[in-house]
Amino acid sequence: MALTDTLSHPARTRPFGSGLVTHVSRSDVHNFHKQNVGEIELVAGLGVKDDAHLGATVQHVVRVKEDPTKPNFRQVHLIHEELFAELAGRGFKVRAGEIGENITTRGLEFLKLPAATRLHIGTSAIVEVTGLRNPCRQLDRFQPGLMAALLDRDSDGNLIRKSGIMSIVIQGGIVRPGDAIEIELPPHPHQPMNRV
Repeated sequence: MALTDTLSHPARTRPFGSGLVTHVSRSDVHNFHKQNVGEIELVAGLGVKDDAHLGATVQHVVRVKEDPTKPNFRQVHLIHEELFAELAGRGFKVRAGEIGENITTRGLEFLKLPAATRLHIGTSAIVEVTGLRNPCRQLDRFQPGLMAALLDRDSDGNLIRKSGIMSIVIQGGIVRPGDAIEIELPPHPHQPMNRV
């Protein structure tokens, strides 16, 4: 992105660190894991092309059973790879795509972002953060104790969910490992992310 573009978007900033895509993953079936691939295509309003969660309405199996007409706020799942190093320190071995994310990143403090933050990824893709992924019991089937390891408490006792963030696709595009990620914060007042 050119400097003139940055200056014309004063809300676009990097207070949470610059970001980089390290892996992209998808699965055309509802598996817990997603396969690492060379690139993914984000489709505006739908999600990741050839991924089981692609759709304007909910695609998660449990949510479809609850109400298949609800909007899909979980089109693209992102996780910061720094989480894997944290988990390794607790005895878990997790690699990109293994807990279901589409985009694995480095250098972004996702959990501190406000809701409705936009992430500009690569040359054209834009996703908008909708909320936090809620860890589910499938994590314990993958590695016993992993679900608890992805939950924490802050100094006030509030629950912290560390299993990534969910987003919707605002503008489509190809995303590849090595692509830069730029943060565009929403207008004030900022709202904290909730589980989605």
